[in-house]
Amino acid sequence: MKCFRVLSPGLFTTIQDMGRLGFESQGVPPSGAMDEFALRVANILVGNQENAPCLEITMIGPILEVLSDTTIAVTGAQIEVFVNGFSRPVWSSFPVQKGDIISFGDVKAGFRAYLAVAGGFKGTSVMGSVSTYVRGRLGGINGRQLQQNDILESNLAEQSLFYKKVRDDFVPSYSNEEQIRVILGPQDNFFSKEVIDIFLNSVYTITEDSDRMGYRLEGPELRAKEKHDIITDGVVPEAIQVPPNGEPIILLKDAPTTGGYVKIATVISPDLSKLAQLKPGDRVRFKEVELTQAHKILAEFERKIDEIKRNLVILRYFKVKINEKNFDIVVEEL
Repeated sequence: MKCFRVLSPGLFTTIQDMGRLGFESQGVPPSGAMDEFALRVANILVGNQENAPCLEITMIGPILEVLSDTTIAVTGAQIEVFVNGFSRPVWSSFPVQKGDIISFGDVKAGFRAYLAVAGGFKGTSVMGSVSTYVRGRLGGINGRQLQQNDILESNLAEQSLFYKKVRDDFVPSYSNEEQIRVILGPQDNFFSKEVIDIFLNSVYTITEDSDRMGYRLEGPELRAKEKHDIITDGVVPEAIQVPPNGEPIILLKDAPTTGGYVKIATVISPDLSKLAQLKPGDRVRFKEVELTQAHKILAEFERKIDEIKRNLVILRYFKVKINEKNFDIVVEEL
């Protein structure tokens, strides 16, 4: 089903699901949503499977013309969303009708937003995923970001009479500085205790030279005891490499699958969603956790998503005309 025409693509908008896993040995990174939490919740709000493809919107949103009646939801960054100029809430699903214009205002907090459509977006499936990997020209729409006049398609889904909202106490808040939890290693032994202490007790700034491949950090230098180079081995998103200049790099979803720099630590997977909402100029601090703690944090992360599902607020939308003017009325079911 044709659902949207792209009138303006925004800064960097791509189709992403949760990524293509298991192909790193062939040199293919997982790609996928930078903020998996926001993507999963957006899909829950429109009744999709949690892994359904969404639009990942970076800082400046697209302008979309609606081609078919459907339901959408926007999660992630605190961004203004409009339908025909009328504001719509984020972390909520709502109806759109053929001919409507969806647009976005300023991002007030965070960096990336996710737009889910009922049925999920269609895209080119490569290795079991439609996630867009721009450098490899894989997935999405011809392996690239959205362009003006693209026609976006979705899988068929029933139009709902009920819409849903995430309870306010489950909606994350975003700041310009985040504490990111890490497990030390696998090559933390290349650094002295003093350097590890510097790493864990300093504030680093994300530089302009950052993207979906990795965040380059500026801050106190981390000098290895002898060398920063190792025999090239496998790397994963979440690894923190330290090149010879001593400035760490956090590898992200589009990172290469091998590397020859030592890795001082690895970000725990639930905190990748926090990283995804940081932009150049924002700051990070690191906190060490043990593997058993990381497992507990991951279990809590999954429990939170289950709680969100169980505690969704049901909404009804009504169109009302008063004195020849149209108004949208939203009613929460108690």
